[in-house]
Amino acid sequence: MEKKLSRREFLKASAATGAILCMTPALASAQEAKSMELLKPQAGSGNSLMQLLWKRSSSRQFGPEPVPVGVLSNLLWAGFGINRPDGRRTAPSAHNCQDIDIYVILREGLYLYDAKANQLKLVLAEDLRGLAGTQPYVKEAPVNLIYVSDYARMADKMPADEKALFPVLSGIHTGVIAENVYLYCASEGLATVVRVMIDIPALSKAMKLRPDQKITLAQSVGYPRKTA
Repeated sequence: MEKKLSRREFLKASAATGAILCMTPALASAQEAKSMELLKPQAGSGNSLMQLLWKRSSSRQFGPEPVPVGVLSNLLWAGFGINRPDGRRTAPSAHNCQDIDIYVILREGLYLYDAKANQLKLVLAEDLRGLAGTQPYVKEAPVNLIYVSDYARMADKMPADEKALFPVLSGIHTGVIAENVYLYCASEGLATVVRVMIDIPALSKAMKLRPDQKITLAQSVGYPRKTA
């Protein structure tokens, strides 16, 4: 039987694994970026839903501290992880098409969240934070989530006469995932904000997206900037 980590053991493992994201720029550039194994989500901790709703807010000021892998693992699972044996997720989607992919832009590179493998798969070993949004603070955020709807996935699952609904449904799917992320951030004292001010053509080209992959939203995440 697989042993379940206690919260203390999880945080210790998170801190150790988080060293991947805590490298200095010189060290980061000296090592080749690669895919990351994420930690298993930890249930049973945090605040009640009503407390989280009181804490939920948007923030556009981020500190330089990186987000440890353990925290990032929980955040991505909260957003759109697998929470049932049949592969269904923490956020709903029409016809269970699961069209939304979460791309993660870190200083080390561009990654794709693979919920089934519980991995961040390296897509591009390049810092794309400058393309993640047009606001200046986006470059300072240690994590930028880029939500992408795969229209081909929706076409496989949905009737042809519902094609006109793809933009609406992909927006709804994204919104639920983004709110899951908001609530997780509230539980962990993280700062976050959703954004639509993106040069979508430029970012789509840099991410090498297909024409039927549509960027729907971005969300910056990090620790709050400390004030003196």
